[in-house]
Amino acid sequence: MTKDVVEALKSLHARVDTDASKIAAKHGDRLQCRLGCKDCCVDELTVFEVEAERIRRNHGTLLREGAPHPKGACAFLDGDGGCRIYEDRPFVCRTQGLPLLWFEETEEGEITESRDICPLNAEGEPLERLPHGACWTLGVVELQLQALQARFSDPNTRIALRDLFEQRDA
Repeated sequence: MTKDVVEALKSLHARVDTDASKIAAKHGDRLQCRLGCKDCCVDELTVFEVEAERIRRNHGTLLREGAPHPKGACAFLDGDGGCRIYEDRPFVCRTQGLPLLWFEETEEGEITESRDICPLNAEGEPLERLPHGACWTLGVVELQLQALQARFSDPNTRIALRDLFEQRDA
């Protein structure tokens, strides 16, 4: 069962990559995300256990023998600001930099639309004028990821990326 869930996660990640690349292509020069750009690679990111398992399976040597990036940025950054687990990075890292769109319900029961983008990518067409298809809509993939997590283990289990590195005595 565990192997099936991790394989389903890989498929979900592949679909996210395909859809995210289509949105990124719509923004041409707006997106400044490049090797070394690591403003969104923060230290406090947590992932579901199923995503942690994918990283464990494919990066055991790094987790056992490697050192995490110094605190203050993602533990998986290398010295050049690149991701050491890029192919197996979690969902949250796969859509960073894109214009984001989400819906929330107010206390009065009204549905409101919100949008955001990395400040480094803010220059260009105002977010409020972008068509929905030019933004990454939050919610759908998160629900699919949550369903995979429920099949894998406790649906509420989240792990800090830094905690995936094996603890060694100093």
